[in-house]
Amino acid sequence: MFGITTLEDISTLILQSHDLDETLNNIVTLVARRMRTEVCSIYLLEDDELTLRLRATRGLSRRAVGKVAMKISEGLTGLAVEQSKVVSILEPQAHPRYRYFRETREERFHSFLGIPLFDRRRPIGVLAIQTLAPRQFSGEEISALSTIAFQVSSIVVNARLLDAIRQKEEQANRFVQELEQTRQSLRRQSNDDGNDDSPARNDYSALRGIPAYPGIAGGPANLLDERLGFTDIVDQGEVEPERERRLLEDALEKTRIQTLYLEKQVAARLSSDDAAIFHTHLMILEDRGFMQKLLAAIEQRRHSAAYALKTVVSDYVEAFGRMEDAYLRERAADMEDIGRRILANLRGQNQQPLQLKNPGILVARELLPSDMASLDAEKILGIVTEVGEKNSHAVIMAKSMGIPTIVGVKGVLKRVAPDENLILDGNSGTLYINPPPQVAEEFERLEADRQREVQRFDTYREQPARTADGQDIKLRANIGLIGDVAIALRNGADGVGLYRTEFPYMAHGDFPDREEQYRLYRRIVEDFDGRPVTIRTLDIGGDKALPYFAPPLEDNPFMGWRSVRVCLDHRDMFRTQIEAILMAGVQGPVRLLFPLISSMEDVRACKEVVGEARRHLRAAGLPFAEKMPLGVMIEVPAAVYLAERLAGEVDFFALGTNDLIQYLLAADRNNPLVAKYFDPLHPAVVGVLGQLAQTARNHRIGLCLCGEMATDPIHMALLLGLGVREFSMAAPFIPRTKAFLSRITLAQAEKIARAALTLGVGRQIREHIRKELAEQDILDF
Repeated sequence: MFGITTLEDISTLILQSHDLDETLNNIVTLVARRMRTEVCSIYLLEDDELTLRLRATRGLSRRAVGKVAMKISEGLTGLAVEQSKVVSILEPQAHPRYRYFRETREERFHSFLGIPLFDRRRPIGVLAIQTLAPRQFSGEEISALSTIAFQVSSIVVNARLLDAIRQKEEQANRFVQELEQTRQSLRRQSNDDGNDDSPARNDYSALRGIPAYPGIAGGPANLLDERLGFTDIVDQGEVEPERERRLLEDALEKTRIQTLYLEKQVAARLSSDDAAIFHTHLMILEDRGFMQKLLAAIEQRRHSAAYALKTVVSDYVEAFGRMEDAYLRERAADMEDIGRRILANLRGQNQQPLQLKNPGILVARELLPSDMASLDAEKILGIVTEVGEKNSHAVIMAKSMGIPTIVGVKGVLKRVAPDENLILDGNSGTLYINPPPQVAEEFERLEADRQREVQRFDTYREQPARTADGQDIKLRANIGLIGDVAIALRNGADGVGLYRTEFPYMAHGDFPDREEQYRLYRRIVEDFDGRPVTIRTLDIGGDKALPYFAPPLEDNPFMGWRSVRVCLDHRDMFRTQIEAILMAGVQGPVRLLFPLISSMEDVRACKEVVGEARRHLRAAGLPFAEKMPLGVMIEVPAAVYLAERLAGEVDFFALGTNDLIQYLLAADRNNPLVAKYFDPLHPAVVGVLGQLAQTARNHRIGLCLCGEMATDPIHMALLLGLGVREFSMAAPFIPRTKAFLSRITLAQAEKIARAALTLGVGRQIREHIRKELAEQDILDF
């Protein structure tokens, strides 16, 4: 009932609230609306721990707030605290503990449910539900409401702490400024005394990495010291579990507060979409499954809180790190970020905000979302990291700020000294250390050219994607996070060609229910304001395990029980997601996409579940899209062979070229030993793509190519010539792709494709396309 979307809503309410009372009022309004009850109230224990006072209500007279108070030995609300358990009563006026308050006019209500609020087993108040009609709350409803109470308890505690922290924030900021001034003074004194022992480096060298966000930047090196980690945490042997439990709960509490502050900072600096990154962190910190694993390590295995944290976080990081999908694999960094901040609070080491003394190139082993939230973005000209991938949350935030970024530069921290002169080329993934003047001048010229190019590309963001001879092309965005939406819209995406729905499941403690998923999907559909959104159903298994739904051990999980196969074996879960997607279809054009289809039985079974979902929603009286285009991912050879038959069953194809190529060529694109065999221009791949495009035309169904292939102009020229007219890609590539399309005609692209289909070697195909584009003055666009 409450989960991803409710945590987002509550967190949004906190961002909009100015104090505890406003937060509580917003919470009771939200809970009453979600639970469809006439009354929701919050009573909090006062400092004497004996008196309950009404602090917020939706449904009772507001004049009663602050006035109505009772001892915990009085009233039904007090009974919930006294017994430390849920109190559910029909006709409460007849109960011997009933106490009447004239201000509340409670005689109108015929059912009462009181759920105690706890802070580390200590009662702090009661969440009270009342209804006009007699209502016997079911076990399932009470369980759901208890979950809500658990979350509200945390919010109440956090809100109280926020009030206290706000009072100390100004004092803390003054301390940080004074500390930094002292450090600078000591550094100047050391330099004056001739004790500057930083290495004198004048050697010119270049390091290579992976381009994560394009652009060129130059400036002094700002080295980010290694942050607090787990390497020195060892098992202490016998510990006192209760003490370790208290330490852990205190640390978790402080970390939740920090997360709320980080969210608020990012929302103010960037956008609420970018701040959604920290919604995920808060979800994990509030997740009971995460908490239970930590407590089990303390209470059952007798580990210290720090070592329990190390083992549990390491398990999560390892599970994410094994995933083949880079987008999902990089979620390990989020767990590291959360674990690092909890550990700092366990050790009582308050991490001071990261300070950059001058604008420059930030060099770090790894950047985590909390680092990006804490740093002054105005002083970050570029980013270089030793580890990390293009899909990390920190890189997503860097993209939002337009900061050129390179990741995976091995050994960079050993090669670069503080304040050394650097030039970062985010286009090629190269970092130049102490470049000579002539090199620096050349990059200044390139940067000036790039700025002109960026300005030219900016003109394409809002323009339609169209070839030189007037053929409209659809360029859509691949997304997986709420934060991706703003980037896609900013770069002129014509909707979403592929929305991966896995990550909301992976960040949750249990399968999200229909309402949670619906709210998430609706938000994305509404943000794209009439542009189509293609939602791919859950693609788990193989390398994508859920914390609460681990797949069985398999010799070859990537060709095993995964994706749509898992969903069809768990039809209730599958139907729930499809129902949420159908409901979101009321808000705008939505297309439903099924992954890893390998047989006619698969697609027909999926359509049966869609039919079940429609009947279920109709019986429940809920609005949904009666007609919604259905599509299948073409990503395995069997689907290629069955394309003619599949085309008679669905409304569109989505070509998952990344998987399709590696399955066709039996070459794992992430395995360096066989990387040379992974060739998007292999004659077999070119032939298959041409065949699929022709099949789609013959049957008059849609065809969208999803994957990195379309971001390369050489590939794009071929794909256009083969007949593909719709593409989905990482959003930052869209303006550049529009610029390329404006330079090429369909006739030129078709000529290229005809010749490519006659060639028998991938290298020959590539050289032929390059030559044709160069001769037409198209490649250098």
